[in-house]
Amino acid sequence: MALQAAPQPFQRIADPWLDTDVIDKRAPRFNQAVVGAVALLGAVFGWPLAWAIMSMQLLIGLTLGRRFCLTCLAYFGLVQPRVGEGELEDSRPPRLANMIGSAFLGAAALAWWLGSPTVGVMLGSAVAALALLAATSGFCAGCEIYRLTARLRGISPQRRARLDPADLAGLDGRSRAYVEFTHPLCSECREWEERLRSDGESVVTLDVRERPDLARKYGIAIVPTVLAVGPDGTVLERLAP
Repeated sequence: MALQAAPQPFQRIADPWLDTDVIDKRAPRFNQAVVGAVALLGAVFGWPLAWAIMSMQLLIGLTLGRRFCLTCLAYFGLVQPRVGEGELEDSRPPRLANMIGSAFLGAAALAWWLGSPTVGVMLGSAVAALALLAATSGFCAGCEIYRLTARLRGISPQRRARLDPADLAGLDGRSRAYVEFTHPLCSECREWEERLRSDGESVVTLDVRERPDLARKYGIAIVPTVLAVGPDGTVLERLAP
């Protein structure tokens, strides 16, 4: 009788408790499903306490970290080991979404208790709708707001921006090369680099974890940020975000 091989222990690329600058893409959607369900129950049954508790839980997680976030504990402790680790993304956009959700749910509870239940229901219902939309479709309004502000703040050709060639080790003098601000655990960052290199392009990668000074210098608020540059570092095009 053949012996069955022992099951391999679950392995992660990113430690959810230590590598907090990235996150499994499915974790925010799990969180949004819980937030949306709680917000909807509060709106349907008139439970402002549900909004207040959810708002406080989001705030605690944002302030003290994932180990104090109940939905994070549930996802990373129970769900992820069973479904596997998903693609890893920058954790800052979903953090902003959680901030907005916490503020709106807190405002909904406060409005109810101050004698404006209609306003409370409207705010709670808005959170429920947006959170459940994000959970089911992947479209996260708060995340998109963050990405929009990152595009507006970051370096771009519209500002006639230029990268200092001294910061770009490996720039080979081609008329067009690509610079990617990346993170070693970011799935989309690897996809961009592989795509560009497979096309034979000249690519300079800058790891924001190793060079946070350059991220600050050039206003990089999200990874991947991919730029096409000229031989003197002039930004010709912004490809991502």
